[in-house]
Amino acid sequence: MPSTRTLVTLFATGRLLFGVGLLAKPQKLASGWIGEDGEREPVKVVLRGLGARDIALSAGALASLDDDDRLALWLGGAIVGDLADAVSIFLPPASTLPRNARWGTLALGGGAAVAGAALLRRVWQ
Repeated sequence: MPSTRTLVTLFATGRLLFGVGLLAKPQKLASGWIGEDGEREPVKVVLRGLGARDIALSAGALASLDDDDRLALWLGGAIVGDLADAVSIFLPPASTLPRNARWGTLALGGGAAVAGAALLRRVWQ
């Protein structure tokens, strides 16, 4: 089994790349999530902000690999953000979202929250 630090590095790097993708091509990464609305400039602003969140959370986790207490805070922040994504997709009526938006967001956000929680547990051991 890989070390906790290796797993956190992979987790944070994936999140970092997703964040960079949202900054660079928000409409492309979010098309299955929010459909054609991702082409609207005001929506791109929000998506880029979300990308910056993921970059910041990744950078914080990577910078904290040698300090379990700080690392736990960054992982906790990522878990909260991911859970917010997973829950908030169920607030608007389903008819206003692309067909697979809810389940895709639940899989991505919920899966990332579960992975983050598993990593947090390993950090605390």
